[in-house]
Amino acid sequence: MMDMAESPRLSVDLAAMARLMPMYAWVTADGRLRSLGPTLAKICGPRAVPGMPFLDLFRCLRSACAKGAAHLAAAQDDRLAFALRDNPDTVLRGQVVSLGPGQGMLLNLSFGISAAEAVAAYSLNSSDFAITDLTVELLYLTEANAAVMGELAALNERLLRARNRAERRALTDSLTGLSNRRALELSLRRLTQGGFPVHERRQIVDAADISGFAVLQLDLDRFKAVNDTFGHAAGDHVLRHVGMTLRAETRLTDVVARLGGDEFVLILPGFTDPQAVMKLARRIISRLESPIEYQGQMCRISGSIGIALSSDYAIADIDRMLADADAALYMSKHEGRGQAMLHRLIREDMPAGKTENARIQDVSPG
Repeated sequence: MMDMAESPRLSVDLAAMARLMPMYAWVTADGRLRSLGPTLAKICGPRAVPGMPFLDLFRCLRSACAKGAAHLAAAQDDRLAFALRDNPDTVLRGQVVSLGPGQGMLLNLSFGISAAEAVAAYSLNSSDFAITDLTVELLYLTEANAAVMGELAALNERLLRARNRAERRALTDSLTGLSNRRALELSLRRLTQGGFPVHERRQIVDAADISGFAVLQLDLDRFKAVNDTFGHAAGDHVLRHVGMTLRAETRLTDVVARLGGDEFVLILPGFTDPQAVMKLARRIISRLESPIEYQGQMCRISGSIGIALSSDYAIADIDRMLADADAALYMSKHEGRGQAMLHRLIREDMPAGKTENARIQDVSPG
């Protein structure tokens, strides 16, 4: 058994030192560089040359260097810490041992827990560290963690897209791509700023609390004849064409919904001028009356529209507005179809104690 007290001498060439300790610094007794390991040389850059003072490259973060690098040998039992002068964010930790008379001292340095940041900052890889260095394990763990986090992020993105698609399907009419009844009700809640709990369909708010909007109820005319004459496939084709027409005539901020069959509702935020709303309604009817080709046959339909304006109500009661727009729609059909009628509330000169009267009118010019 070897007696360690004999202090046997060991000779190691610099190439072997570089493999075992790629972040070593061999420093003379008076604190000047003799040699650097390849990884430490890469970090320090071209200005790290033999003969320069060690503390011109590094700032000691512990009291052991307070009197200069020549006193490092006295700190053999201490945990040392240094910061690069050119990059104070890079902190190295290590230990120093004395090499004996005339040989100076040897420092073995490491990044510690900041290895991942240093690897990124100096473009290092596993070959820049000794195989036994725990930094290599840390790098593998960091890469594995990055891979797992990347996969989790991708999975979350896929789940989010799937959820968005499911929500869109739940709020979309499958035939026309327009909003469905549920989407319409949600839009009306948002438009009236949700004065009541979500589970309550009826929404009542002060008209002053909302920007004005128009409600249009649309039913197709002569649509049954299309189904009876050309079949339901033709009817579906016509409904899809109507959906495209309504989207083309409205804005992205408008809500266009199919309630089922040939019934549609349009919500137009900001529309409170009767003339402007009627102009849009008549333009929609005109486009609907253009022949629609289906398998060489021409399908002809029209549309009747009833309109209610929020500006006509002291209290914007959505259910009432929808009912009034429906009443105006009924009058449009009664008057010969292919028309737009506006439901107006009459308050002028209303006797005290009397309820509001209503009239249905066509306010379009001519």
